[in-house]
Formats: sequence, structure tokens, C-alpha cells
Amino acid sequence: MGIPVLIVGRSGSGKSTSLRHCQDFAVFNVIGKPLPFRNPPKTMCTDDYATIVRGLAKCKAKSIVIDDAGYLMTNQFMRGHSSTGTGNQIYSFYNSVADQFWSLLENIKALPPDKIVYVMMHTDADDNGNMKPKTIGKLLDEKVCIEGMCTVVLRSVYEDGKYVFLTNKQDDKCLEKSPIDMFSETAIDNDLKMVDNTIREYYNITEDKENA
Repeated sequence: MGIPVLIVGRSGSGKSTSLRHCQDFAVFNVIGKPLPFRNPPKTMCTDDYATIVRGLAKCKAKSIVIDDAGYLMTNQFMRGHSSTGTGNQIYSFYNSVADQFWSLLENIKALPPDKIVYVMMHTDADDNGNMKPKTIGKLLDEKVCIEGMCTVVLRSVYEDGKYVFLTNKQDDKCLEKSPIDMFSETAIDNDLKMVDNTIREYYNITEDKENA
């Protein structure tokens, strides 16, 4: 089973910058913005779910990033909300937005066990101040819980003059988490290559010869 890893953070907190050492990764760039460093990894610009799902299945890279994944929902919503209609049509439209994102995560889990897919999203907060990934509508938040589908959730922040990943909860309102002893510190350098190596070592992930 493939491993989805959720990377969340505010805009400008260093999510995309964490790819600076990931030249052997494959990247799906949902909104097509330039990556903030020289010599970026191989990138495909698309916000089409079917294209991404096909790409995940065919990709030779073992580590894959879906950058700005939340815009898959945003773009679908902005293209369709004004022509959706009312009543049950609106309800069905929101269901479609949620269904496609959930299905994407399910497709990641269906990948070979040596594939790790990093899903990068912005953070938001609910009415009680609890942190969550930014979504469209309430279905994913109330019925699915995106972070609940991932064992590793890292939060990107800028603190004390540097960009870091937080690996475990700072308080009950935060959502970052990781397995026991996977990371030695609660704040680590925001280097996604180092994170990838750490996850592979922790789970003893070796190349899947059948699916290489």
C-alpha cells in the first residue's frame, strides 16, 4: 500500500521550499506556479484528477509530491459553482468536490508499498480554533477527516528566523503527528528529502522489484 503524507502550512511557510533537495522526486504542480528555488525536480502542471491519478500509477519516481493539492478542490469549485443551480444540485456538486479528493487519497493508498506521496495543503481552522487542512464545504471535514487518512502529518512554519517542519502536536488544537520515534525532535529542518529518507528507514521500505 502506498503511503500518503500530509504536509500542511500557511502560504509562505516553506512547503514548496522543502523540495529544494528533491531532484529525484516527481511533482504535480496544481496551480502551475514556479517553485521557489533553482533546478527544480521534474514537474507536471495540472489540476485534473484523472491526469494525476494516471500519472501516479505510471510514475517511475518512488517519491511524489502533489503541490498545492487543496487547489484541486478550489479550482473545481470556482469553475462549477455559478452554473450548478440550486437545492439538490448544489448538494450534489459539493459531494462531487469531496468525492474526487477522497478518491485521490484512496488511489495513493492503492499504489505499490515503496511509493510515498506528499500531499501539500494550506491550513485553516474550524469554529473552535482547531487546525485543519483547508477544504471546500464540510463533507471532508465532518465525514472523512483528511489528516485521519495519513499516519504522518507535518506542519510547515517559520519560527526563530528559519523554516521548519513540526512533527508532533504542540497543543490539542494542532494537527501535526508522526509515529513514535520516527523523528528525534518536534521541530526539524524543512527538508523533504531528509523526511523521505527518514520515513523509508523507519518503515524499512525497499524498492518494490515487481512494480519498478
